[in-house]
Amino acid sequence: MHVGELVRALRRDLDVEVRCFGGPRNEPGVTNYQVPAELTGANPTIETIGVDLQMAQDVAGADLVHSHTWYANGAGHIAGLLHGIPHVVTAHSLEPLRPWKAEQLGGGYRVSGWLERSAFAGAGAIIAVSNGMRNDILRSYPFLDEQRVQVVHNGIDLSRWQPVEDDGILRSLGIDPTRPTVVFVGRITRQKGLQYLLKAAAQLPPDVQLVLCAGSPDTPEILAEIRAGVTELQRDRTGVVWIDRQLGQRELSAVLTAATTFVCPSIYEPLGIVNLEAMACGAPVVGTATGGIPEVVDDGVTGRLVPIEQADDGTGLPIDPDKFVDDLARILAEVVADPAAAKRMGEAGRARAEQDFDWGRISTRTQEIYRSLL
Repeated sequence: MHVGELVRALRRDLDVEVRCFGGPRNEPGVTNYQVPAELTGANPTIETIGVDLQMAQDVAGADLVHSHTWYANGAGHIAGLLHGIPHVVTAHSLEPLRPWKAEQLGGGYRVSGWLERSAFAGAGAIIAVSNGMRNDILRSYPFLDEQRVQVVHNGIDLSRWQPVEDDGILRSLGIDPTRPTVVFVGRITRQKGLQYLLKAAAQLPPDVQLVLCAGSPDTPEILAEIRAGVTELQRDRTGVVWIDRQLGQRELSAVLTAATTFVCPSIYEPLGIVNLEAMACGAPVVGTATGGIPEVVDDGVTGRLVPIEQADDGTGLPIDPDKFVDDLARILAEVVADPAAAKRMGEAGRARAEQDFDWGRISTRTQEIYRSLL
């Protein structure tokens, strides 16, 4: 999402070629890459390197290369060395702060960490998507020159993300538009805190509806864990709706617009574009006071922050999980109990998104960083 929006904004001023993972794209100036046949079925990090090498070769002729996440960091780092051009990294997450990825990648987690560390060490500039992320980068990679790490927030296209009131869409998804509603949107991964939300939801008033737009599990094990939690919750209360497919933009906008409150219970979140999407649709955001979330959610104005005391061993796990769950449940209950106040916070969130998270402003700042390296 970030890359798609940023590229659209940058192309107003620059010639931008996108090299990406996955299937064919029908957008001009975008080239997709598949895993080489010889590496298909290898550890995911080895498959990734196979794609990165193809990308790096094809970057020839560019003035600068910009990579996002460890998947593409290898391509950017190698391209910079191979073609003698500056490499800019945007950090959306950090491997040292996602140790649960070892569940998914096995020994490949050590490889992904090596790729990220090498790319950061060699990059001409590193863009952090929040001040919280910048602090995490400098803590995780203390050898970096602080001057090379700049903050450019994520953004939101407010012409595309706006309130959509459509009860027909809601009912087609199994959502009752007449009930107070808490909405979660995110991948099924440890960092998103869905396991804590399921426990907190058990404490909510019985009329509150919980809508989970959750898919793309990291592992079969975490999917089974979440499925068991949802099943248990559905046994004890009505209005637990789990949507495990990716919604179209109009569908998701309608769901967010209908939310009495959106919830982001993440234990690791550098910023969270989904929080901006919710704000743009007029939903207040209840989010964990961690990472870049406090830079998006103005506590008591555009939503509420849930306090958390976290382990400093890289896991980010709550030191007292029961307290975190209780605080999350209490604050969600307070917000849904006052729909008028929730609506005012949602309106303030939309206004803040318009003021502070416009992609044109983010493009300008990104181009300033490019020019400083050329």
